[in-house]
Amino acid sequence: MPVEVREEAAGERELRVADTLPADVLAELATIVLADETLDSVLSRVAELTKRVIASADEVSLTLVRKGRAETAAYTGVLAMQADERQYGLDGGPCLDAGRGGVVLIIDDMRTEDRWPDYAPQAARIGVLSSLSVPLPIQEDLIGALNVYSQSARAFGEDDVRAGQTFAAYAAVAVANANTFASTAEMADNLRIAMASRATIEQAKGILMAGGGITPEQAFEMLVRASQRENRKLRDVATDLVQRVQQRTPGAAADS
Repeated sequence: MPVEVREEAAGERELRVADTLPADVLAELATIVLADETLDSVLSRVAELTKRVIASADEVSLTLVRKGRAETAAYTGVLAMQADERQYGLDGGPCLDAGRGGVVLIIDDMRTEDRWPDYAPQAARIGVLSSLSVPLPIQEDLIGALNVYSQSARAFGEDDVRAGQTFAAYAAVAVANANTFASTAEMADNLRIAMASRATIEQAKGILMAGGGITPEQAFEMLVRASQRENRKLRDVATDLVQRVQQRTPGAAADS
């Protein structure tokens, strides 16, 4: 499928930053503090800032593709979400092809567009007549694109492409950092949960061993059998056992 590629050397794009991006937009992007923001809020701010950067934009969305699965991670209006969803349903369209191919794609008029014959008529029916999709250079396991939609035909020109490419380079850093920060926080949470679960399971094993004169291996096997029999997680079975013993033992809750 032919695609429209409009590229500019990275060095030349850097020289044009002052001309293509409002200073307050870059300043706001630079003030994002990951410890104070969720991943969703960072992505939403990137979408809103993109709308400010591209003056012709009616609505903007941010598509992320992780492990082959595409999703709209943020959007400024329902129109953008609707346009994205139609592309996901077809597994093709400018937002997906821009992210996957690392190219900038413009549709000047959905009513005459022939590169995506299944998608373009659907977009026109919901009121999208032109679009600009700019890839986000994030990281190997996560690709994405900024999708800019207009209800007017031929809304986007070369200045919009340059502004979109320049902003995407900065936004990609914020998105990648936010994603890494969120993943690290999730891993830390999972580790804390795992450690707490391990402590509870060991406590439950101790209760079984004390009550039945069995080995640690036998106690663990009893918990596993109970988990399978009740179709419940092992840590939940262990937690219930520990809580029942604590409720029967005066002062146990206060001492724990």
